[in-house]
This record gives sequence, structure tokens and C-alpha cells, in this order.
Amino acid sequence: MSSYSSIYLTAEHLAFRDSVARFVDEQIIPNINQWEEDGRLPPSLYKQAAELGLFGMGYPEELGGYEADPFYKVLSTIEIARAGSGGLLANLFTQDIAIPPLVLDKQHPLRESVCTAVLTGEQRAALAITEPSGGSDVANIQTRAKLDGDHYVINGSKTFITSGMDADWYTVAVRTGGGGAAGVSLILVPRDAPGFTRTPLKKMGWWCSDTATLYFDDCRVPVANRIGPENAGFPFIMQNFNSERLGLAAQAWGLANTVFEEALDWAQQRQTFGKPIIHHQVVRHKLTDMRARLDATRAYLFEVTWLIAENKAKPADLAQLKNQCTDLIEYIAPEAVQILGGAGYMRETKAERVFRETKVLSIGGGTREIMNELAARQHGWL
Repeated sequence: MSSYSSIYLTAEHLAFRDSVARFVDEQIIPNINQWEEDGRLPPSLYKQAAELGLFGMGYPEELGGYEADPFYKVLSTIEIARAGSGGLLANLFTQDIAIPPLVLDKQHPLRESVCTAVLTGEQRAALAITEPSGGSDVANIQTRAKLDGDHYVINGSKTFITSGMDADWYTVAVRTGGGGAAGVSLILVPRDAPGFTRTPLKKMGWWCSDTATLYFDDCRVPVANRIGPENAGFPFIMQNFNSERLGLAAQAWGLANTVFEEALDWAQQRQTFGKPIIHHQVVRHKLTDMRARLDATRAYLFEVTWLIAENKAKPADLAQLKNQCTDLIEYIAPEAVQILGGAGYMRETKAERVFRETKVLSIGGGTREIMNELAARQHGWL
């Protein structure tokens, strides 16, 4: 269990954190290296996570969820990060970026069946926004859906889609109207839809999380599968991004803290010149700088989480937090590898794996540059 406390955390928060910590120690840490080599997570893990309450946090009770403030999600992310695998987190919680738009569409005919199946771990859902022609320019997506009777016919492609091979349902952004944000809709596409195919992608990191390119070739989907009104998908997407960015920030901090603790333990055990390397000033000063940045960023993470809980957070808060946390891990991970030395370059150390995975966090959910631009505009500097 991670050793931290905060004025924001209640006894209920801490009890939940402890239950997640036991799950991580017993079910995940002993197996994560094999899952990474296998390139996938076992289906049983999703059901175990659902039974623990990891999937239902903050979702409506009628869909299998329960009331929970955002600290529960942040704490569970930090604990699961102790396994030292960003792919584990990305894959296990992909539904948190896929089904929120469907949850909001209370009239959707598939809302109850799909959301319930996903939140119980029986099925999986993925979000398909990014295209080969561009990622962060969401308003300019090219995948098009045209009406044909009571169906949409979709043509185009998506790429870098988390859980793209294994998902049962895909929340897909398509163009149903004119150019720009005002012409974007969201459509729920089943994996067996005619004209829908997928190919896997190989990545630098996140090995246990499948990633794919999706192809829509005259793919036919019922009009009833559209989420929300036609040409009204862009606000759903933007609202979704705020939750995703909090998750990425928590993941970055949790992984940074994990590899720091691995480096600290190594420094206390590994000996050179007849003494543990932490007795060398250069090493302990590295660790001190790492700890200071971790503590400062954790305070910021919990402050923004509180703002979200109080409905006071702005998109700029999430953008700046994401950049702060991803900057942190890009500083911590290389330092951890350096302290571990040759061991840090070996597979199965957390530092080696996390080092490979740092960059994706400053790209996914909106690049670092886009986050700065978003924040600057909201501050009114332009």
C-alpha cells in the first residue's frame, strides 16, 4: 500500500484504498510480468475488479454503479499503479472513457444492457476518436456516417484505440453533418457490425493493453445506436476528456511513486565500495529531489480532485494537472533507472517498464502542447 495521507481523505476512503491494496498484492503483482509478456489480461480479472467495486464508482445504481466521489477513482488508480504497469491501468479501465456518453443518454435503447454488462465485467467497451489523419484535432475528424433508411453507413478509420481488438462495444466519433465540431456525432458500434474490422498495433509500452486500428468499410449500424442527438457529439467528447485527464494524471503520479519506491529500496540494499549506495551523497540527493517533487505534485493532484468533487474545477485545472503529473513521471522514471543502474535496464523491474511507458501519458488524452493551449485560452491570455 502506498504511504501517503491527506486532509481530503476520510476513513471510508482509506478503507477502500486498503481493500484495493490487498487485491493488487494478491491478484495483480504476482502475475503482471506474465501478463505483460502475454500481451493481454485474463478475462477473469475484469470480473474480479468489478466485484471489488472498481468499475462501478460514480455510475448510476440502476446500471450497477454506486455513489463515489472522484477520490475513490484516484486512490484505486494509485494503488493499482504499484504493479508498475501503465498498460494494466489503460486496459482495465478503458470503459471509463467509453461508456460515460452512453450513461448520459438516458433514452438510449442499449443504455441499460450495455452499461450493466460492462460495469459487471461481462463485456468491454472502447472509445474510438483518434484517426490516422490527426489525434488532438477532434473537431476535424474525417470518418463519416451517412443515413441510409434506418441505418448509418460508416466509412473511415480510427487508430491507437485502447482495447481496440477485444472490446465488445465501441463509442465511435463520426461526421454526420458539415465541417467542424458542429457536425460530429457519437455512434455505438458492436464488434460484429458488418463492414467493421480491426488490426492490432505493436507498441513501445503498455504491452498488456491491446491497441488497434479500426476500419469501417460501409459499416452498417442502426440509427438507434446513435448516442444523443445528431451532430451533438462534440460536447460529450469534451466532457469525457476531463475525466480521462484526471485518470491519466493519477496514473502518472502513481507510477512515478512506484518506481521511486523501487529505487529507494534498491539504494538501501545495493552496496558499492563497501556501503549501500544511499550513503553516497549524489544518490540520496537524487532521491530527496524525487520525493519533494512527488509530494508537491500529490498535493496538486488531491487539490484538483477536491475541486472536481465540489464541481469547482475548470478544464484548465485538468489540463495543467495532467501536464504537471506527466512532467513528474518523465523526471522520476529516468532517475529511477539511473539509480538501479544495470538492473534498471532489465525486464521485469518496474523502472524499466515504466520508463518505456512515460511518453504515452503526455500524448494520450490530449498532448502536452494542446493542454497548454487549452489552459492559456481559458485563462483569457488570447
